[in-house]
Amino acid sequence: MHTFFIAPTGFGVGLTSISLGLIRSLQRAGLRVHFLKPIAQPHPGDLGPERSTELISRTLDLKPPKPLALADVEHRLANGQLDEVLEDIVSSYQLAAIDADVVIVEGMVPTRQASYAARINHHLARSLDADVILVTAPDDDDMSSLADRIEIHAQGFGGPSHPKVLGVIVNKVRGLELADRLPSDRSELKRTLKEFAIALKQESQVLDTEDFRLIGCIPWEETLNAPRTSDVAELLHATVLHEGQINSRRVMEIALCARTVPNIVERLKPGTLIVTPGDRDDIIIAASLASLAGTPLAGLMLTSGFAPDERVMQLCQPALTGGLPVLSTTTNTFETATRLDRMNREIPVDDHERAEQVTEFAASHIDHAWLERRCDAPREARMSPPAFRYQLMTRAQKAAKRIVLPEGDEPRTVQAAAICQRRGIARCVLLAKRESVEAVARAQHITLPDDLEIIDPEEVRERYVDKMVEFRAGKGLNAPMALQQLEDNVVLGTMMLALDEVDGLVSGAIHTTANTIRPAFQLIKTAPGYNLVSSIFFMLLPEQVLVYGDCAVNPDPNAEELAEIAIQSARSAESFGIPARVAMISYSTGKSGTGEDVEKVREATRIASEREPGLLIDGPLQYDAAAIASVGLQKAPDSPVAGKATVFVFPDLNTGNTTYKAVQRSANVVSVGPMLQGLRKPVNDLSRGALVDDIVYTIALTAIQADK
Repeated sequence: MHTFFIAPTGFGVGLTSISLGLIRSLQRAGLRVHFLKPIAQPHPGDLGPERSTELISRTLDLKPPKPLALADVEHRLANGQLDEVLEDIVSSYQLAAIDADVVIVEGMVPTRQASYAARINHHLARSLDADVILVTAPDDDDMSSLADRIEIHAQGFGGPSHPKVLGVIVNKVRGLELADRLPSDRSELKRTLKEFAIALKQESQVLDTEDFRLIGCIPWEETLNAPRTSDVAELLHATVLHEGQINSRRVMEIALCARTVPNIVERLKPGTLIVTPGDRDDIIIAASLASLAGTPLAGLMLTSGFAPDERVMQLCQPALTGGLPVLSTTTNTFETATRLDRMNREIPVDDHERAEQVTEFAASHIDHAWLERRCDAPREARMSPPAFRYQLMTRAQKAAKRIVLPEGDEPRTVQAAAICQRRGIARCVLLAKRESVEAVARAQHITLPDDLEIIDPEEVRERYVDKMVEFRAGKGLNAPMALQQLEDNVVLGTMMLALDEVDGLVSGAIHTTANTIRPAFQLIKTAPGYNLVSSIFFMLLPEQVLVYGDCAVNPDPNAEELAEIAIQSARSAESFGIPARVAMISYSTGKSGTGEDVEKVREATRIASEREPGLLIDGPLQYDAAAIASVGLQKAPDSPVAGKATVFVFPDLNTGNTTYKAVQRSANVVSVGPMLQGLRKPVNDLSRGALVDDIVYTIALTAIQADK
């Protein structure tokens, strides 16, 4: 499935018109196209549904998800909750993507109130792993300025050469910069637009390259910008003195008439809204005569609150009967003209005729053939951080597993358990005295859910003694020794897991990794086919999620063990939707270096390839050769992994732990983990500096592991 993110370069570029046209052009190719407007942006005075979503729904018979309310989004952004907003948008996107070949996502429009729109659009495009199409309009810019503006906005998404930045659609092209006359027929108009496109490309070094192209060039069409007279009346809160054909006549032009009648005759043209003071009987009569003569004026707008003379209106009755609308406003002519000039010209949601015309017109000027080829091109979806977090939450909720938390009265753990219980991420079991947990909750202002399970270890400890002696019979464990070991809540929780009373265990907020893992080694043991337990971190980089292993458990694995870590890490990555391309990291790439450490990595790569012939794995690779396409192409041109690795396996704990912490702290990257792999049942360790969110994510990881 393909996702196109439509990003405006400014206000008034006709973004929704482009969305309508894009959807129609792709539908003509037989593609199932769906739509998402992630965040509503109501215009002043909008009281109904979000305009873009409603127009798409009515015009193209689609059912897009409801956008997030702008006020709620701004409140959460102000509170530093961008990640939560993006997760909600990923959730909406998943609804929009059901049964779709293509999803068109409409970005936020920069306004004085939403100056942050460009930043949000950047996050949205990355979170949805979308191809970006810019939408701009020339306004009064010359070609050089327009080209510069396009390139500047492309830089906001990674630059014109970024593989996800496809190109630009230029809307509302008048063509007058290149022609001394308005084109009189369609072929001449096409020639003028072609000249415009050529001129724009000449000013831009990146347009119409393989990386960035002009996808559409849509001419200005006055009729498509014409509101109905009824729309004008509603937007200006005008009084309707006579409806006439108010719902079908359109305002093509506005004429301020303060001169004598002979001097306004030339302004009495079809589609003109005549604006004049209400006491100008001569203008009213002249407009009525023009209407009777067959000129379908858009209407009469009488200003200054002057009521027209009843005798004059009686005289003009035949014109009114013929459909001439008459409106009245209390503002003077100048103020009325100013309000008309600033009037919102967006398509009203109930103007089906205009919406259909705009849709067809925009679709006919978009390079749909190139877009179809783009949709047909194979692509590998990248797991973005918000998509990963959303997947964690939804999969954990579906799993509905019971997770024991031995550090039951640790404040962060109590808060995380409350969150998981409320959101249905897992059924948490806190090992602690109830009064101790409640004291923590009061001190931290945590509301404990009624169904949050709290077990007093002292009340249940002895029931596990016999089973523990049985499990450890070969190690000479007796009952008093078992009871003493069960004083440790981690051991107690591990016994609950071993006996299938719970589905997983999370600990480590106040215990070392060894405290968490040792009981699991003794009581849970490794899964069939594995000889060791290792760990991975999910590194939530800005554009995608990578897997690092082993950064927490094995100090200096040999080649056999390193191969097993690679296989475990690849399987874990794939189980969370991350395609596994495994890079075996070393200080040398390919055959460029020698030495015991390099040979270990080379041998581990060979062993893993033999054990898993279908696994995409390569090594030794330096980190930059594994991660950066240009470096990978230079250092390992024939590698199936270099430059596009998703799983990084480090040669030892020193290298892995140092690298993950350097990336996490220096690049301000969120890391989720460590997640242990290789055990028969899921046990996961926490960093002692873990935040509440870290604990929530680890509980979710554990629930998903238990669901396999």
